[in-house]
Amino acid sequence: MTAIVLFAAGPQMYEEYRTPLMQAMDKQGLDARLVTDAAPESVDYIIYAPSSDVQDFTPYTRCKAVLNLWAGVERIVSNPTLTQPLCRMVDPSLTQGMVEYVCGHVLRYHLGMDTHIHARPGDWNAVEPPLAQERKVGILGLGALGQAVAQALAGFGFDLHGWARSAKSVPGMHCHHGQDGLDACLSHAEILVTLLPLTAGTENLLNARTLALLPKGAALINPGRGGLVDDAALIAALVSGQIGHATLDVFRTEPLPADHPFWAHPRVTVTPHIAATTRARTAAQVIADNIALGEQGLPFLHMVDRGRGY
Repeated sequence: MTAIVLFAAGPQMYEEYRTPLMQAMDKQGLDARLVTDAAPESVDYIIYAPSSDVQDFTPYTRCKAVLNLWAGVERIVSNPTLTQPLCRMVDPSLTQGMVEYVCGHVLRYHLGMDTHIHARPGDWNAVEPPLAQERKVGILGLGALGQAVAQALAGFGFDLHGWARSAKSVPGMHCHHGQDGLDACLSHAEILVTLLPLTAGTENLLNARTLALLPKGAALINPGRGGLVDDAALIAALVSGQIGHATLDVFRTEPLPADHPFWAHPRVTVTPHIAATTRARTAAQVIADNIALGEQGLPFLHMVDRGRGY
């Protein structure tokens, strides 16, 4: 029986994903039909983005899984009508993009590159940067992305400290967990990277109290979720010099409003949510792999734990 796969992520994304998805499903040998409209009771799988018009999942009685195109699921996981299995996107290209973004900005801060980039004629700042093993880098969030970033940074020899809600073991890293572990991780982080999901427990995790735990003048890189950071507390920490510079790729409202103080602050770098984008070609293969598992009655990849929110 042909599986009906509803692409419910909008017409613009459909144009981008249609061919890669059809090719990936053919490669898997799936008897499946990709559609943008169908009677809800006939749909077997929903390919989803939170901006979708589909907000009530109740009529989709035959649906075996909702396959999210984004790594983040905070905008769908609490939907009370969603009773179907929910899978988040874990795309190898997304992971590689995140690794490259974070490593680039960690090295930028580590080497003090902004000083030289913005130097005026005659500025001769011959300060020797420390070696990587002399620089402490903290990573909040040790899931797939956090571990991939840690592996890459470990290759440079950075003194790595990581934090997760529960105990983790990551090669080449001092791992911390729990509230005491969070405070310890922050106290070591001359450069801090945030890669946590946004949940009730992580919203505003970086606030006036926790930002004060960082070494004075620390750099912050946030390509995780905008809601992890208390904006007002970060501005205050930048003004006081507690935070030396912040590179922010995610925000509570996107695009970032033109009148937001982050735009004008001299010690804030704004990037337009580019750290880890889902690539259609590789994401389509992840979707096809999950549909193939569903058609065989096997467990799905990257299932979301509703209780944890990710």
